[in-house]
Amino acid sequence: MADPKSYIIESLDTGLRLMRLFLTHDTLSVTGAARELEVARSTAHRVLSTLESRGFATRDASGRGYSAGPELVTLGRPAGYGPEIRARLQVVLDAAATTTGETISTAALIGDQVIITDGRESPHPVRTVLESGRAHPAHATSAGKVLLAQLTTEQVCALYPEERLTGVTGHTLISRTALLAELAGVRTLGRADSLGESVPGMNAVAVPLAGNSWRDRLALMASMPADRGGEPELARHAVALKKAAGLLPQPPS
Repeated sequence: MADPKSYIIESLDTGLRLMRLFLTHDTLSVTGAARELEVARSTAHRVLSTLESRGFATRDASGRGYSAGPELVTLGRPAGYGPEIRARLQVVLDAAATTTGETISTAALIGDQVIITDGRESPHPVRTVLESGRAHPAHATSAGKVLLAQLTTEQVCALYPEERLTGVTGHTLISRTALLAELAGVRTLGRADSLGESVPGMNAVAVPLAGNSWRDRLALMASMPADRGGEPELARHAVALKKAAGLLPQPPS
């Protein structure tokens, strides 16, 4: 049997190796990519430009660095589904559910969608239903906005190439400009709210939970009927969520 290496297409191999670098680097410069791959700078530039044209990389505002593009983010396995992280999250979910009394969810970002990975349902007779495994438009949810706020502006624009966004309810943000402005506020506050933007009559607040890169970030969200989720309640729940998030055990070394 012929050696599989004899059939390698060098340019494709370089592109695949460069894509793998995004698993360990949030941003890459042309010079850095060339050094990591041990190829000429011109080769790294051509490969990065090709990946950018196909949505697997996106260029930052300076034009000198590249980040994982929406196609690559979409291919990544959702954070929060591995048995190890799920086990570590239980203490966080229990604490958040106890202190807020509302439905608690963890969520991961996949492209421009946010997917619910785990949670606890509120004991209140009137409550938000836990929807594990269900995806929602990220720009319409508090968890989605928390996760989008951890991306660069260029990555957000790559996920939302058009100015007009889909309106889920009458309260959903429907312009990319408005979304970018709100994400700037989320970065400052360390929390995001959703006031009937995903489901009419449902409010939610979310905070960052885990992860240092797009590959493993999670958000922690509390959802409730709007009559129990005014500004004072959302602010109080945000504090409780941040305290619960602080209980997340460190991964085993």
